[in-house]
Amino acid sequence: MTDSVNIFTRNLNEWGKRGIPFLFIADYLLEKPLAWPLKNVNPAEIQFDFHGFSNQTFTEKKELPGDFQFRKFPVPFEEYQSRFNFVVKNLKAGNSFLVNFSLPTPIETGLSLFDIYRNSSALYKLWYKNEFACFSPEIFVRINGKRISSFPMKGTIDASVPDAENAILSDYKEAAEHATIVDLIRNDLSMVAQKIWVEKYRYIDHIYTNDKTLLQVSSEIAGLLPDDFDGKYGDLLLKLLPAGSITGAPKPSTIRIIKDAEGYERGYYTGVTGYFDGENFESAVMIRFIENQDGQLVFKSGGGITARSNARSEYQELIDKIYLPFSHAAQVML
Repeated sequence: MTDSVNIFTRNLNEWGKRGIPFLFIADYLLEKPLAWPLKNVNPAEIQFDFHGFSNQTFTEKKELPGDFQFRKFPVPFEEYQSRFNFVVKNLKAGNSFLVNFSLPTPIETGLSLFDIYRNSSALYKLWYKNEFACFSPEIFVRINGKRISSFPMKGTIDASVPDAENAILSDYKEAAEHATIVDLIRNDLSMVAQKIWVEKYRYIDHIYTNDKTLLQVSSEIAGLLPDDFDGKYGDLLLKLLPAGSITGAPKPSTIRIIKDAEGYERGYYTGVTGYFDGENFESAVMIRFIENQDGQLVFKSGGGITARSNARSEYQELIDKIYLPFSHAAQVML
């Protein structure tokens, strides 16, 4: 365990025990986690809106031109297929049951990261030092009193597909993928909680983007924290991360496959961010993520791969998840 992880864990445990509100940002592999007492968060460097809990310095969205462009430049299908085939080979060899595979995609838009953050509509929004912005629809862990809940999101379809809701709920591959993740999250929660149960299974959320509406499938798994939990949020995150919904199962071997298949550093993408308000804890998986790489904006996206997955369909899902979550934009696909 690195010094930064030790400090992160110790701080969250101490602040949680003392009831001190805090904000945290944990990267995918928990190598460079960040945390601050909430009173020390500088809005000039970090702004967030987590389900209405916010430090935003503005009250209204900025007026945007109705014809601004949003261009995305995904890797050629042939490159995607080569990496996809590597993943499927490992799946068929029994090294994993499900691999959440992602790639970075350069994008072009006249908007800054803060413009995108300011105008986004999402349950969980974060802007960090003009280095990245995130507009995530996925809850990671929510703690109210002794109850802990997790909400894995797995399965996406274009809402314009005929009978889209029935199509995705009846799809065998999607159902198997979702069941695998629910089972993984149940096992993860059992490391920190007792009496684990599935509260809701495979319900539909609508995600509104700049050019279409997507349907996302989620479940809710819950449990009860032990009496001696005592606000040890650092220890809890150390046991649960990285999130199962963005890795796969089994987690250790799948993380190794992801590293070899993706060939890039996820960084804070698919990490977790959240807050403690002195009583309750709320966090989100950092998907729907745009990073500033030396002036080039890069959108990181992906999806779950099983042995039955189709490369062309998964490639399209990766592209479909590259969007801005506001309603008026002229998108040009190149």
